[in-house]
Amino acid sequence: MRADDPIPAQLNRIEEWRDTFSDGLGVAVLGVAGWGVVFGAPTPISLDDELRGSVAANLAGHTRREMALDGRRHAAVAIVVVDSEVGSDHDDPHGATQEEMAVVPSDTSDLDGRMAGVAGGASFVLCRRAARLNTHSAQWALPGGRIDDGEDALDAALRETHEEIGLELDRSSVLGLLDDYATRSGYVITPVVVWGGHDAVFEPNPDEVLAAYRIGLHQLLRADSPRFVTIPESDRPVVQVPLGGDLIHAPTGAMLVQFRWVALEGRVDERVDHFEQPVFAWG
Repeated sequence: MRADDPIPAQLNRIEEWRDTFSDGLGVAVLGVAGWGVVFGAPTPISLDDELRGSVAANLAGHTRREMALDGRRHAAVAIVVVDSEVGSDHDDPHGATQEEMAVVPSDTSDLDGRMAGVAGGASFVLCRRAARLNTHSAQWALPGGRIDDGEDALDAALRETHEEIGLELDRSSVLGLLDDYATRSGYVITPVVVWGGHDAVFEPNPDEVLAAYRIGLHQLLRADSPRFVTIPESDRPVVQVPLGGDLIHAPTGAMLVQFRWVALEGRVDERVDHFEQPVFAWG
């Protein structure tokens, strides 16, 4: 841990938040029952200090699982929490053909690969990767990339967020970390939850990002999410997070599920490392 790491300084604030938002059992009580659900239907969540405090307290109460690299490369991604307006994303020009959707291990006849009508209230940033990239082009991803020499996961997540979507944040914006996730392509990914706040402006780097979307956190609370399918190539369940006109798979999908369970709902120590990726993401 770096000498100037803000996390120890934040712990006092997190304990204050926990005192305010906790039920005394170490988890925030304003989870799914308090946010984003009215009569069973997801509704936008306010981006405010209450949300920030509860997310930080839940992450602090979670026993994070780290993975040894064992020859794999280390990467970090950012789950960046920002605001958005309902109706601001009524159209998405970047869809997918049925041929492209055919690699998904599910019936995709009613999906078009577009991400529209998903904004509203507190949101996270989801990127569609540039088609020109050599690996996983046009796939969904959180801002992130490899951890460079001399960096830790926080440094890398913040740097990649700036490089990919033009949003510059510092270490004081970090709310906490989720579990490491090992990919089939030889990476161990550390998810970093970051508070982007109000009025965040994106300037996507066209070399890396085709488009950056604001997805309302309430979309993660849908009753049909997450869902799971089986594939003959693995005995592990393939996780799918339905968003807009597409399905988000691991690793991104797995990390978003843990973000929902732990950070939003306060279900600390829920694990997702056993969730499988679809075969198209193995390379």
